[in-house]
Amino acid sequence: MKNVEGKTAFITGGANGAGLGMAKVFSRNGMKVVIADIRRDSLDRAMAQFDNDSDIHAIELDVTDRDAFARAVDETERTFGPVHVVCNNAGINLFVPIEECTYNDWDWVMGVNFGGVVNGIQTFIPRILAHGEGGHIVNTASMAAFLPSPAAGIYTAAKFGVRGLSEALRLSLYTRNIGVSVFCPGLINSRIYESEKVRPSRFSSPDNTARSQEMMDKLPEIHKAGMEIEEVGEKVLAGIKNNSMYIFSHPEFKDELQELFDIVLDALPDEEAPKQRLEFEQWRRSEVKKAIEAADKI
Repeated sequence: MKNVEGKTAFITGGANGAGLGMAKVFSRNGMKVVIADIRRDSLDRAMAQFDNDSDIHAIELDVTDRDAFARAVDETERTFGPVHVVCNNAGINLFVPIEECTYNDWDWVMGVNFGGVVNGIQTFIPRILAHGEGGHIVNTASMAAFLPSPAAGIYTAAKFGVRGLSEALRLSLYTRNIGVSVFCPGLINSRIYESEKVRPSRFSSPDNTARSQEMMDKLPEIHKAGMEIEEVGEKVLAGIKNNSMYIFSHPEFKDELQELFDIVLDALPDEEAPKQRLEFEQWRRSEVKKAIEAADKI
């Protein structure tokens, strides 16, 4: 999507951090923007930064609520018309090792970080297909989608899932003139350390809330060193315009990724594959390659 002027964007988790950075940059580039967020106080603070801009609209939304998602899209279309860019960006974190997590921890973190992306996709793709003007979907993962953390195991699992979902979706949607990117940021000057403030009571896990909060209390100072949100927004917009499969905002992970990929390659068996299996894999690979090349051109 080379030209975004006049297009409508819908951003979940849009009142803080990366989502707010996207909203500011998109707005400066002539887009109409809906910022959706679970916290009304955050939405009010965010909207105050746009000086009553009529092309910015706020919607209170819990991304795990599918009915609310549908209502939010209806409201967006009534306000700005068809949606072209969807940023499934809402996310929370929990700093508890997997072996110490409860089912409530799993249901909460996966419900927001992975389920919220699923709900955004399921809600918006039919609408984008219906208006026929094309579009772009950005799913926010994390560098944790490549580099696992033992301290935030469920978060890592969700972000790996978002990455896989996005890569598959890109190959599915290129024939429909819809681009898909997975956004994998590092440290951002955000408020993700306030995650426990939005944990629903039905997912209560008091011991792990207290355990996670020990780390969360350290993050405000750490996040001050994070990338500024408008720089994040600029990199996401560039990724949309370039139809990038991956949007990486932070350069400091290159060496670690190289080490990871070397480990993966070194783990493959050092032997020849049987001819029949090899022929099948060569055919599969050629089909995927053709899809990737076609997706890159939309």
